[in-house]
Amino acid sequence: MPGQNLRLATYNVEWFNALFDDAGHPLNDTRPAARYGLTRDRQLAALRAVFTALDADGIMVIEAPDTGSKRSTTHALERFAASAGLRARRAIIGYPSDTEQEIAFLYDPDRLTVRHDPQGAPAPRHGASDAPRFDTSFRYDLDADGIGEVIRFSKPPLELDVTHAGGHLRLIGVHAKSKAPHGAIDSTEITRLSIENRRKQLAQCLWLRQRVTAHLQAGDKVIVMGDLNDGPGLDEFEKLFGHSGVEVVLGTDGPRDLRLYDPHAHMAITQRLGVAPSTARFFIAPQNRWLDALLDFIMISPNLCTPTPPRWRIWHPHDDPAIAANRTLQSALLDASDHFPVTLDLGPVET
Repeated sequence: MPGQNLRLATYNVEWFNALFDDAGHPLNDTRPAARYGLTRDRQLAALRAVFTALDADGIMVIEAPDTGSKRSTTHALERFAASAGLRARRAIIGYPSDTEQEIAFLYDPDRLTVRHDPQGAPAPRHGASDAPRFDTSFRYDLDADGIGEVIRFSKPPLELDVTHAGGHLRLIGVHAKSKAPHGAIDSTEITRLSIENRRKQLAQCLWLRQRVTAHLQAGDKVIVMGDLNDGPGLDEFEKLFGHSGVEVVLGTDGPRDLRLYDPHAHMAITQRLGVAPSTARFFIAPQNRWLDALLDFIMISPNLCTPTPPRWRIWHPHDDPAIAANRTLQSALLDASDHFPVTLDLGPVET
């Protein structure tokens, strides 16, 4: 049965939660935003412009507004969508996080039918080593001492069953552990925390890879999308572990039919000394410079690569010529977040 073209996006929005009151209403005022140097109305205006330009059927929102006793991610995102006039106006989350950042999916209900569909069995308190449910615990020997450590996601991946006209997909939204040595007070502590955080990030990616492998073996059409807080060659500690977390999730050492594909990750892996794409831009104050990094990915299964070749796009305000020529959109992308969206255009997806 023929399907329809489909556009999906992933977008990490910095300090999105700080732009809403407890009832989920956007704070359209001139008070300072949590994003440095902006007012709340200016950041919201920028976000409306970016989401409108994306015109996606579904957006995996990383660092979405909080869900808790007083706040609702879905209320905030749906009110934001209404204020922007987006057709992607329905929101869904999975397991809430212990942080003020959630993983959510904002989608067009006229094009997509979406349900939260977590996989895996709940793990006991001491963890399980065989792809347990993402809101429980994974047991893995991080430091090769023969003792498995218990790993948790602070933001459990969002597993979705998605159908659209003629198509059926498995989506996994991810925000993996940051490797930044937050809280370090000296160089020794920076090194210790950096290695510890990289181990945890890598363990989360191994856990995710187990889930991906099960889907691929079942013949599912799989898309992993979000912020992996990692990229091939991104830091000097990668050599200690042999692979980046990105390579683990892709399954680069496995059989071809069990690998995922993302062209930007492929470029970074195969062109370590060349110019790599980037999806985020951070100001490094001690060095007084900007750092570009490839952190955000949309990885797809082999059965989505044909018959119509998919198209990926990083909406980078400087590296994308069409955006660089559009000063309004360029400015909006720079104001909206320290990450830039990534889109995937799929041709007709068939059952």
